[in-house]
Amino acid sequence: MKSALITGITGQDGSYLAELLLEKGYEVHGVIRRSSSFNTERLDGIFQDPHESNRRLYLHYGDLHDGVGLVNLLRETQPDEVYNLGAMSHVKVSFEMPEYTGSVDGIGTIRLLEAIRSAKLDCRFYQASTSEMFGASPPPQSELTPFYPRSPYGAAKLYAHWVTVNYREAYDLFAVSGILFNHESPRRGETFVTRKITRAIARIRAGMQEHVYLGNLDAVRDWGYAPEYVEGMWRMLQHDEPTDFVLATGRGSTVREFATGAFAHAGLDWSAHVKLDPAYQRPTEVDALAGDPTKARTLLGWEATVHVDQLAQLMVDADITQLDDELGGRKVRLDR
Repeated sequence: MKSALITGITGQDGSYLAELLLEKGYEVHGVIRRSSSFNTERLDGIFQDPHESNRRLYLHYGDLHDGVGLVNLLRETQPDEVYNLGAMSHVKVSFEMPEYTGSVDGIGTIRLLEAIRSAKLDCRFYQASTSEMFGASPPPQSELTPFYPRSPYGAAKLYAHWVTVNYREAYDLFAVSGILFNHESPRRGETFVTRKITRAIARIRAGMQEHVYLGNLDAVRDWGYAPEYVEGMWRMLQHDEPTDFVLATGRGSTVREFATGAFAHAGLDWSAHVKLDPAYQRPTEVDALAGDPTKARTLLGWEATVHVDQLAQLMVDADITQLDDELGGRKVRLDR
């Protein structure tokens, strides 16, 4: 039985990746931060599974600030694969918390890589890089596109990206970076623009609010479906040689287009409910991100099948169902 360790397992990608690996027969270890309240809601479906998969999922307290703790955890669990998905992942918030973002997203990665070396672990390592590293470089962006980050988040992730490349070359570590473009789902955090829109639609439809406040409606993003992207992560670590990959749909859409389609799916006119708020503008904006996934398609056989219109519809449907369940007093579970 292969085993994997996932930082950020309680997030959108971490929960989908845990499910995928369990389906493939892995033993899965997840790193969670200590909190006074439970923050494992995205994993509830796994623990409620009546089959044996929940007996192959183990959660451990840990933190990317704690290098010694990471060494001890790696020695204890001895994973075959390590997926570093833990991060402060909100771009706008990174301007407000730049030092924290750099410590977790940048230095946290080198702490984990050093922990692998200190534990003398023979494993494969996946680093969650991001399209935000491209920043101001014009699309389409591929593995050969110059980086030009426009936020503390993008800059911290770029440090982590190059550190991963360096450890691969310096220590012959099987270490890869997945440069993933935006990927969404019903498990997306509620402060991210796509989920903010679809959650607002459900509440507007139910008469609980009238407007949703957004920032730059002209920003172009390449939006895909998160469960497909975690499959791409796994494929990167099964490849014969360690190398970096872009995962993207290859199609760019504006925030306005996403909102228009999402509201229309619910039978609503977006222009009657969307308001602009300068507070949601970034100090430096990334105008357009649209990836070129040719390398992943050629070498991994990976290709996105869910595109922005279908994605908006499934997220709207999920948020409407969730709110209906909440209003009906029933327990809510976020499904695929």
